[in-house]
Amino acid sequence: MKNFTKLSLLTVLLAALMFASCKKEYDSSQTIDDGKIASYIQKNNLSSVMVQDPEKTGFYYQVLTAGTGDTFKNTDSVLYNINIKSLEDGTGYLQTPVTGNLANYVGYSNSFYWPDLSKTKYDIPAIRAAISALKPGGTARILLPSYLAFGKNGAGNVPSNTVLDVTVTTYPFKKQALLDDDRITKFLAAKGLTSSAIKDQSGIYYIVNTLGTGTAFADKETSSAVINYTGRILNGTVFQSLSDGSFSTGFATASQLIDGWKVIIPKFPAGTKLRMIIPSRLAYAQRGLDAIIVPNSDLDFDIQIVSVTN
Repeated sequence: MKNFTKLSLLTVLLAALMFASCKKEYDSSQTIDDGKIASYIQKNNLSSVMVQDPEKTGFYYQVLTAGTGDTFKNTDSVLYNINIKSLEDGTGYLQTPVTGNLANYVGYSNSFYWPDLSKTKYDIPAIRAAISALKPGGTARILLPSYLAFGKNGAGNVPSNTVLDVTVTTYPFKKQALLDDDRITKFLAAKGLTSSAIKDQSGIYYIVNTLGTGTAFADKETSSAVINYTGRILNGTVFQSLSDGSFSTGFATASQLIDGWKVIIPKFPAGTKLRMIIPSRLAYAQRGLDAIIVPNSDLDFDIQIVSVTN
């Protein structure tokens, strides 16, 4: 009984020691982060512009550009891009490209995810707080301690316990369809294609370069086709190209096809060559596909309908 009592007491003491050690380590990390941010604010004369978060959890933010209209409400949709770098040495970890964007309801915009940086969603309330201080088209800067960001484990190329300097830029549009159309029309104008592009009611723009005279799609529910294609994002980067007639597919239920293909291609017979600029919601939408086709990317395809089988 005495041995049992001594063992139990030893277990309790060890547990208490481990808890105290963990708490000390956490407190130490938090203290270090807070000190770095306080020092940075003082050194760069930011005391008058940096706002401490309402809950006083440790982050600070500054409205760089207010934007126009009304400030965002929790129920509003917000489309935004983000830049993440080290507060200490300026090392860049993420700049979401202008070919895509993040999108949330403001009340949920503290959940952060981006391919190649995080494989899961991180709860970062600082993003929500900063966006809530903005109007559409506004920009905010956040000084973010590691314990409110990616913590001791880091994320992607962000090292552990890294204090971050984050910039959030919102778009003036509250609907992805409007942002997509703005991107596409500017792209067409820059390429001198505005007059030749036809806008489908779906929001897809297409240009028929050669109207084929071969077999037409009798029923896209059952028809299949051989397609040659080259796919790009709007900055011209090619993500895939097949020109040897090796890609054959059905249309109505083909899981490998994006919706934009299913809408436009069956309108034309074999032999047709066309170009399609597809808004993100009819491509890979918010999920994206990889490091090139990031979330909410609009896509540009050259299409050749080699043959149609009904």
